[in-house]
Amino acid sequence: MEIYLIRHGIAQDATSEMKDEERSLTEDGRKRTQKVAQRLKDLGLSFDLIAVSPLTRSQQTAQILISTGLSSQLEECSYLAPGGSIQDWIAQWLIPKNYSSSTRLGLVGHEPCLSNWAEILIWGEAKDSLVLKKAGTIGIETPEKGSFVGQCQMFWLTPPKYLL
Repeated sequence: MEIYLIRHGIAQDATSEMKDEERSLTEDGRKRTQKVAQRLKDLGLSFDLIAVSPLTRSQQTAQILISTGLSSQLEECSYLAPGGSIQDWIAQWLIPKNYSSSTRLGLVGHEPCLSNWAEILIWGEAKDSLVLKKAGTIGIETPEKGSFVGQCQMFWLTPPKYLL
């Protein structure tokens, strides 16, 4: 299985007047995310499912990916909200779905969670070594059997500037 960790696009700055959950993509964030999504499609990428954090900026990013034709299926996933546990996601969301080895999942969420998730999948622990830029993508291949933690291989790390 291939898992693509995708950070949401450029969003409004946090303010005391706005809840973090409600922060939207900026106009520039929408445009850049649209360009990145189109480039990913041009490269032949598609997802069997896009799972997305419930926060507004991630929802908007996922809708751009859907509108570009990268997937036709979208599912909200609370584990992708800031502070979500990858161990809980694997045990309570991923494993019960029993995806095939040819499945491609797009996961749209936040930093530093997504980089930490990638590191846990690759090295077995978060090392704070990877940085996922806004609208960036990390691609990880999972083993066909056994535990995912510390057993995956990263095959894609793309900052958006290389896709624009």
